[in-house]
Amino acid sequence: MGNIFGRKRRTRVTEQDRAILQLKQQRDKLRQYQKKINVQLEKERQLAKQLLKDGKKDKAILLLKKKRYQDQLLDKTENQISNLERMVQDLEFAQIEMKVIEGLKVGNDCLKKMHEMLSVEEVERIMDETQDAIEYQRQIDDMLAGSLSQEDEDAVLAELEAITQGDVELPEVPDEALPEVPEAEEEQEPEEKKERVKNKPEREMLAV
Repeated sequence: MGNIFGRKRRTRVTEQDRAILQLKQQRDKLRQYQKKINVQLEKERQLAKQLLKDGKKDKAILLLKKKRYQDQLLDKTENQISNLERMVQDLEFAQIEMKVIEGLKVGNDCLKKMHEMLSVEEVERIMDETQDAIEYQRQIDDMLAGSLSQEDEDAVLAELEAITQGDVELPEVPDEALPEVPEAEEEQEPEEKKERVKNKPEREMLAV
């Protein structure tokens, strides 16, 4: 279990990667050499100053000549470092270009496969079939639209006219509810009418 989870994925190291690594190592070594020479030159400069104070002018001049030679070496070293850095940048950019080219190659291969699956003739066939289907559906719609007889057409127009004429404005219905009539009053009114009808002949007889 420990070997399975602890196993590291190996990365593919190319020749360009090795070359870039070596160039960077050489650059770093030159920079270390620069630092070492600068420290040494500062010491020699202080020593030459001390020799002049001590009256040893010849030794001071000889030491300064040596310092001048080392200054020239430092300039050459700086140029070499610049060349190494430029070479590293060129290699890294070349790697990026290679990756871009590989990506373009993969994309072109995919496009070729898609074109093989769907050729120009196939696209034209699909477009023709689509146009035929549209034309066929249009013919069906035209047939359905013209399938009604003259009698049906007249009936449709008559129904349309009836609907148009029947669209008369009616008075608005009030929203408020009508008052309710009490049941006792509704029952009492017929009884009173019956009593009046019953008593009418009696009054007529008395009058005679």
